[in-house]
Amino acid sequence: MTNRQVTVTRIYDPPAETAAARVLVDRIWPRGMSKQRAALTEWCKAVAPSTELRQWYSHDPELFDEFSRRYEAELAAPERAEALDHLRGLATEGKLVLLTATRRPEISEAAVLARLLNS
Repeated sequence: MTNRQVTVTRIYDPPAETAAARVLVDRIWPRGMSKQRAALTEWCKAVAPSTELRQWYSHDPELFDEFSRRYEAELAAPERAEALDHLRGLATEGKLVLLTATRRPEISEAAVLARLLNS
């Protein structure tokens, strides 16, 4: 399998690598972030978890495993599956940075996506 280099970071952090594709994977635009400062390659809203799942989870670390399971199930839906395939394509073209506004990116949908894309 291809050696992919998909990483996760907060959108509020300055870009570390200019050669990497930067994709926001949140459904909601980050508060206080300008499009210019975000320096995005694209915003892939279609891959984000449903509003219901996001609200249920509320970034509670104790719920992360269950959130991951439910989110992976959601990724099987046609629109999300297509968006995930798109991200896979970007990952095969070079470095990919998944961006999220959450304070703890290691327990976010971006972390779940990175794990799936790197495997």
